[in-house]
Amino acid sequence: MSKAFTRENEHADDDELPAELKVPVGSRNYMTPGGWQRLKNELYQLVHKERPELTVLINWAASNGDRSENGDYIYGKKRLREIDRRIRFLQKRLENAEVVDPVTREASDQVFFSATVSYLRENGREETVAIVGLDETDVRRNYISWTSPVARALIKAREGDVVLLRTPQGVEELEILEVRYLALETGTEPRD
Repeated sequence: MSKAFTRENEHADDDELPAELKVPVGSRNYMTPGGWQRLKNELYQLVHKERPELTVLINWAASNGDRSENGDYIYGKKRLREIDRRIRFLQKRLENAEVVDPVTREASDQVFFSATVSYLRENGREETVAIVGLDETDVRRNYISWTSPVARALIKAREGDVVLLRTPQGVEELEILEVRYLALETGTEPRD
């Protein structure tokens, strides 16, 4: 049977995700406003710019004759499937998103989603991280996913608390120095 007449598994997108990008069962897909906007911008770019340009290329390549050896056609169809898969993924993520704005949160010394937390490691090094959504992690900005081991150790603790971080190397104590709820960089600029 031709691949043209088979339907792709609609749930294949979820199965292909790495574990760190899967929303835990029974949890909401928390995002900051900046992360939500970045995904929205990417979706717009794919739907209104990349996909239409690619379909023009595919139609042109198809009009050139034999499709079995036509690199533009073959590559274009493959790229179109990738774009369509990403569009479905983004639509699902945005549809199920619960946007939490750190600026509108009530001031608190307790760590929740969207908090910026400064803590002291056992080795004396101070670190500051912002707890963000699964699709917003960014090592350069010290944005960590709310499902990461560090975030899970910090969540619900308060300034001055010492929490335990379990790692493959053993257990480490983290002392929470400061908890703030600040506007985070939007992340809407194109990523490398």
